Amino acid sequence: MSASGPVTVFAPAGELTMLSAPAVLEEGRRLARAGDVVVDFAAVTTADSAALALLFDWMRCARAAGNRLSVRGLPAAMASLAALYDIDPLLPLEGAQ
Repeated sequence: MSASGPVTVFAPAGELTMLSAPAVLEEGRRLARAGDVVVDFAAVTTADSAALALLFDWMRCARAAGNRLSVRGLPAAMASLAALYDIDPLLPLEGAQ
């Protein structure tokens, strides 16, 4: 993360699935555009491929705004899907940068 300012922690909670993802899409985009952000998935109880789609959308928003985004507390289901899709190396895991 950059040293230019505070980092916002965004912590979606509960289910992060195709049904619930639209409810957090815009908040993640807003935060990613506003500054550096850490997405903390520790409180996510259920995740599917929609959660990965959200994450990549937020990554694109952050990059387009010149900000950085990292991830912590990645649920096992998301890590498994990312490995299955062979996109796990693209995940900006906190501490791996």
